[in-house]
Amino acid sequence: MNYKEKQEIRKKTAKPMLYIAIGSMVMLFGGLTSAYVVRLAEGNWLKFEMPKEFYFSTALMLLSSLFMNAALSSAKKDNYQAVKRNLTFTFILGLAFMICQFWGWSALVDQKVFFAGKDSNASGSFFYVLTGLHLAHLFGGMLYLLAVNIHSLKKKYNSQNYLSLQLCATYWHFLDGLWIYLFLFLIFIS
Repeated sequence: MNYKEKQEIRKKTAKPMLYIAIGSMVMLFGGLTSAYVVRLAEGNWLKFEMPKEFYFSTALMLLSSLFMNAALSSAKKDNYQAVKRNLTFTFILGLAFMICQFWGWSALVDQKVFFAGKDSNASGSFFYVLTGLHLAHLFGGMLYLLAVNIHSLKKKYNSQNYLSLQLCATYWHFLDGLWIYLFLFLIFIS
Protein backbone atom coordinates (compact mmCIF):
# COMPACT_ATOMS: atom_id res chain seq x y z
CA MET A 1 0.00 0.00 0.00
CA ASN A 2 1.48 3.35 -1.00
CA TYR A 3 1.36 6.66 0.85
CA LYS A 4 -1.54 8.04 -1.16
CA GLU A 5 -3.69 4.97 -0.46
CA LYS A 6 -2.91 5.21 3.26
CA GLN A 7 -3.94 8.87 3.25
CA GLU A 8 -7.25 8.01 1.56
CA ILE A 9 -7.99 5.33 4.16
CA ARG A 10 -7.12 7.79 6.94
CA LYS A 11 -9.47 10.40 5.47
CA LYS A 12 -12.32 7.87 5.41
CA THR A 13 -11.78 6.50 8.92
CA ALA A 14 -10.49 9.40 11.04
CA LYS A 15 -13.72 11.36 11.36
CA PRO A 16 -15.95 8.36 12.17
CA MET A 17 -13.45 7.24 14.82
CA LEU A 18 -13.47 10.71 16.37
CA TYR A 19 -17.28 10.74 16.36
CA ILE A 20 -17.33 7.37 18.12
CA ALA A 21 -14.98 8.73 20.79
CA ILE A 22 -17.11 11.86 21.18
CA GLY A 23 -20.23 9.69 21.43
CA SER A 24 -18.69 7.71 24.29
CA MET A 25 -17.82 10.96 26.09
CA VAL A 26 -21.39 12.20 25.63
CA MET A 27 -22.63 8.97 27.20
CA LEU A 28 -20.17 9.30 30.11
CA PHE A 29 -21.18 12.86 30.92
CA GLY A 30 -24.84 12.12 30.26
CA GLY A 31 -24.68 9.30 32.79
CA LEU A 32 -22.90 11.45 35.35
CA THR A 33 -25.30 14.36 35.02
CA SER A 34 -28.22 11.93 35.30
CA ALA A 35 -26.69 10.50 38.47
CA TYR A 36 -26.31 14.08 39.74
CA VAL A 37 -30.03 14.72 39.26
CA VAL A 38 -31.00 11.44 40.95
CA ARG A 39 -28.73 12.13 43.94
CA LEU A 40 -29.97 15.73 44.17
CA ALA A 41 -33.53 14.41 44.59
CA GLU A 42 -32.47 12.39 47.65
CA GLY A 43 -31.80 15.55 49.66
CA ASN A 44 -28.89 16.43 51.98
CA TRP A 45 -27.47 18.60 49.20
CA LEU A 46 -25.00 21.35 50.02
CA LYS A 47 -25.75 24.56 48.13
CA PHE A 48 -22.75 26.69 47.26
CA GLU A 49 -21.92 29.52 44.91
CA MET A 50 -19.91 28.70 41.81
CA PRO A 51 -16.60 30.56 42.05
CA LYS A 52 -16.06 33.39 39.56
CA GLU A 53 -13.02 31.55 38.17
CA PHE A 54 -15.37 29.15 36.41
CA TYR A 55 -17.07 32.09 34.69
CA PHE A 56 -13.67 33.36 33.51
CA SER A 57 -12.70 29.92 32.29
CA THR A 58 -15.93 29.72 30.29
CA ALA A 59 -15.08 32.97 28.51
CA LEU A 60 -11.58 31.66 27.81
CA MET A 61 -12.93 28.43 26.33
CA LEU A 62 -15.32 30.30 24.04
CA LEU A 63 -12.54 32.62 22.91
CA SER A 64 -10.24 29.67 22.25
CA SER A 65 -12.85 28.16 19.93
CA LEU A 66 -12.89 31.38 17.91
CA PHE A 67 -9.13 31.16 17.44
CA MET A 68 -9.41 27.48 16.52
CA ASN A 69 -11.97 28.38 13.85
CA ALA A 70 -9.66 31.08 12.57
CA ALA A 71 -6.77 28.59 12.37
CA LEU A 72 -8.82 26.14 10.30
CA SER A 73 -10.09 28.92 8.05
CA SER A 74 -6.52 30.18 7.58
CA ALA A 75 -5.32 26.71 6.57
CA LYS A 76 -8.01 26.54 3.91
CA LYS A 77 -6.66 29.85 2.56
CA ASP A 78 -3.00 28.68 2.66
CA ASN A 79 -2.14 31.38 5.21
CA TYR A 80 0.59 29.60 7.19
CA GLN A 81 1.37 32.52 9.48
CA ALA A 82 -2.26 32.92 10.54
CA VAL A 83 -2.55 29.17 11.18
CA LYS A 84 0.46 29.26 13.51
CA ARG A 85 -0.68 32.42 15.28
CA ASN A 86 -4.27 31.22 15.82
CA LEU A 87 -3.18 27.78 17.02
CA THR A 88 -0.75 29.39 19.44
CA PHE A 89 -3.53 31.60 20.85
CA THR A 90 -5.82 28.57 21.11
CA PHE A 91 -3.14 26.71 23.07
CA ILE A 92 -2.47 29.65 25.39
CA LEU A 93 -6.18 30.07 26.07
CA GLY A 94 -6.46 26.33 26.75
CA LEU A 95 -3.69 26.61 29.33
CA ALA A 96 -5.39 29.64 30.87
CA PHE A 97 -8.64 27.65 31.05
CA MET A 98 -6.85 24.87 32.91
CA ILE A 99 -5.29 27.33 35.36
CA CYS A 100 -8.68 28.94 36.02
CA GLN A 101 -10.12 25.51 36.78
CA PHE A 102 -7.48 24.91 39.44
CA TRP A 103 -8.08 28.37 40.89
CA GLY A 104 -11.81 27.60 40.91
CA TRP A 105 -11.21 24.40 42.84
CA SER A 106 -9.07 26.34 45.30
CA ALA A 107 -11.92 28.83 45.75
CA LEU A 108 -14.26 25.89 46.42
CA VAL A 109 -11.95 24.65 49.17
CA ASP A 110 -12.01 28.17 50.63
CA GLN A 111 -15.83 27.83 50.69
CA LYS A 112 -15.40 24.51 52.54
CA VAL A 113 -16.59 22.48 49.54
CA PHE A 114 -14.49 19.32 49.42
CA PHE A 115 -14.21 16.38 47.05
CA ALA A 116 -13.97 13.72 49.77
CA GLY A 117 -13.58 13.30 53.50
CA LYS A 118 -15.72 13.78 56.54
CA ASP A 119 -16.61 17.36 55.60
CA SER A 120 -17.53 16.54 51.99
CA ASN A 121 -20.98 16.45 50.45
CA ALA A 122 -22.24 14.73 47.30
CA SER A 123 -22.87 18.10 45.62
CA GLY A 124 -19.22 19.08 45.94
CA SER A 125 -18.01 15.64 44.94
CA PHE A 126 -20.13 15.69 41.78
CA PHE A 127 -18.87 19.18 40.97
CA TYR A 128 -15.24 18.08 41.23
CA VAL A 129 -15.84 14.89 39.23
CA LEU A 130 -17.69 16.63 36.39
CA THR A 131 -15.23 19.51 36.09
CA GLY A 132 -12.23 17.24 36.65
CA LEU A 133 -13.27 14.76 33.95
CA HIS A 134 -13.79 17.61 31.54
CA LEU A 135 -10.34 18.90 32.42
CA ALA A 136 -8.84 15.45 31.82
CA HIS A 137 -10.40 15.35 28.35
CA LEU A 138 -9.18 18.88 27.73
CA PHE A 139 -5.67 17.81 28.70
CA GLY A 140 -5.84 15.17 25.97
CA GLY A 141 -7.03 17.87 23.58
CA MET A 142 -4.11 20.05 24.64
CA LEU A 143 -1.66 17.28 23.77
CA TYR A 144 -3.24 16.91 20.34
CA LEU A 145 -3.27 20.69 19.95
CA LEU A 146 0.44 20.77 20.79
CA ALA A 147 1.14 18.21 18.05
CA VAL A 148 -0.97 20.20 15.59
CA ASN A 149 0.93 23.35 16.62
CA ILE A 150 4.25 21.65 15.93
CA HIS A 151 3.01 20.57 12.49
CA SER A 152 1.86 24.12 11.77
CA LEU A 153 5.40 25.36 12.43
CA LYS A 154 6.51 23.02 9.63
CA LYS A 155 3.82 24.51 7.34
CA LYS A 156 2.02 21.18 7.02
CA TYR A 157 -1.50 22.63 6.85
CA ASN A 158 -2.86 24.16 3.67
CA SER A 159 -5.95 24.07 1.49
CA GLN A 160 -5.06 20.55 0.33
CA ASN A 161 -3.98 19.08 3.68
CA TYR A 162 -5.78 20.03 6.88
CA LEU A 163 -7.42 16.82 8.11
CA SER A 164 -5.46 16.68 11.40
CA LEU A 165 -6.23 20.32 12.07
CA GLN A 166 -9.90 19.74 11.24
CA LEU A 167 -10.08 16.76 13.62
CA CYS A 168 -8.42 18.78 16.36
CA ALA A 169 -10.88 21.63 15.76
CA THR A 170 -13.85 19.25 15.92
CA TYR A 171 -12.65 17.81 19.23
CA TRP A 172 -11.88 21.27 20.59
CA HIS A 173 -15.34 22.57 19.70
CA PHE A 174 -16.86 19.47 21.29
CA LEU A 175 -14.95 20.22 24.50
CA ASP A 176 -16.18 23.80 24.34
CA GLY A 177 -19.78 22.67 23.91
CA LEU A 178 -19.39 20.10 26.67
CA TRP A 179 -18.04 22.75 29.03
CA ILE A 180 -20.94 25.10 28.26
CA TYR A 181 -23.37 22.25 28.96
CA LEU A 182 -21.65 21.40 32.26
CA PHE A 183 -21.33 25.03 33.27
CA LEU A 184 -25.04 25.73 32.70
CA PHE A 185 -26.02 22.40 34.24
CA LEU A 186 -24.05 23.13 37.41
CA ILE A 187 -25.49 26.64 37.68
CA PHE A 188 -29.15 25.79 37.10
CA ILE A 189 -29.47 22.21 38.45
CA SER A 190 -28.48 22.52 42.06
